[in-house]
Amino acid sequence: MARGGVISETVKALLLPRRLIPIILVCLPLLAAQGSLSQDPLAIPLGLATCIAFVGIAPVAWRALFPEDREVSLPLLRLLAYATIGVAVVALLGVVIPRVLGMGTTFLSSRAAIGVTVALFLVGGWGLGRDVGLEASLVREKARAAAFAREAEHAQLMALRAHLDPHFLFNTLNAIAEWCRADGETAERAVLQLSSILRAILHGVRLPSWPLSDELELCRTLFSLHQMRDPAAFTVDWQLGEGLHTVQVPPMILLPLAENAMKHGPSAGHRGLVRVTVQHAGAHVRIILENPGIYRGPREGSEGVPTVQRRLALAYGEAATLRIFGAGERTSVELDLPAGGPQAGVIV
Repeated sequence: MARGGVISETVKALLLPRRLIPIILVCLPLLAAQGSLSQDPLAIPLGLATCIAFVGIAPVAWRALFPEDREVSLPLLRLLAYATIGVAVVALLGVVIPRVLGMGTTFLSSRAAIGVTVALFLVGGWGLGRDVGLEASLVREKARAAAFAREAEHAQLMALRAHLDPHFLFNTLNAIAEWCRADGETAERAVLQLSSILRAILHGVRLPSWPLSDELELCRTLFSLHQMRDPAAFTVDWQLGEGLHTVQVPPMILLPLAENAMKHGPSAGHRGLVRVTVQHAGAHVRIILENPGIYRGPREGSEGVPTVQRRLALAYGEAATLRIFGAGERTSVELDLPAGGPQAGVIV
């Protein structure tokens, strides 16, 4: 923070009643002692100037030398500089100014009191400066947390948007509208399946992980909805191992891959078999998704696969791998995930 910001922030904080009242309660006895134990008529103004200087200079000096928002270098030199400022202020108010004004000895400018006033400056400035600094740090952290919360909410909404192909959604809604006129039963089943997908996505974006079996069920519903639009376009062969409900994965980690299989396979006119294979491979779970259609490499501007890769890196580090490759006129996606689930505390 800039020096001007430190000064204004500190002054505003010191003027708050919860600090100003204790400051006044400490200064009043000092002023009373200065007036009753001093004969010079300027003793009270000098005492008032001393209190104002202490309160205004000491905490600002501490915060400027020991900023709470970063690691300080050369702390001993900074502490020496802070002590030098204290001694200089006390010498100015307790020695130089009284001599310039021709004042007699006062309570606060006596030799016995000089050491006490230096200690008051140093300790008081340290206490007030740290209090103001910690409060300012707390306010900044709360603002940062609120900003992170807004960003997380925005990320969830963006994830929700990315996890369902809008073209597929619009086409399905149009198909449902047509089925409502021609085939009410099919339209009803389509609405139920679409609502199931949306309900699962809304539930999943709030979770750090969920069972692989839930992820596969979401993909199964997606395939079923595609098949309702064109039952002859493709068939699905599920080859699933045991214990998939015990394997935790990031929610919707497979859904973009399943959407791609539909988008670049059956929906692009490539009819045939879609195969989903899930099997344990040592400490990993291997998921293979195959669809008809020649693999033509990464598509420019595509967000689905890069998003999955970023989420895998966040969730598993280098322990997860994703490969996409072609095999004749078919495309295969091979995903290896640690069977132990994502890293603890990671939300992707």
